[in-house]
Amino acid sequence: MNSASRAWVVATSVGVVEALKDQGICRWNYALRSVQQHLKNQARSISQAKKLSSTPSAMVSKRLKDEKAKQSEESLRTVMYLSCWGPN
Repeated sequence: MNSASRAWVVATSVGVVEALKDQGICRWNYALRSVQQHLKNQARSISQAKKLSSTPSAMVSKRLKDEKAKQSEESLRTVMYLSCWGPN
């Protein structure tokens, strides 16, 4: 390549970069935000994968909590029923 063609390549590259800057694509904060968003999305997917891998034990403990809550609610209903309609 001779110096004239190199100058045209540089001038064209500078023109393209300036045009992209005007559109907001070729700015540092755009690139950093893009990378940050990508990393956030990956972190979310990794945390969701960890949650899914521990799901069986979490499901068992959730079922136990739900059963206990239902049982206590039923006993409260019984107490309320007896206090309203039971013998005096």
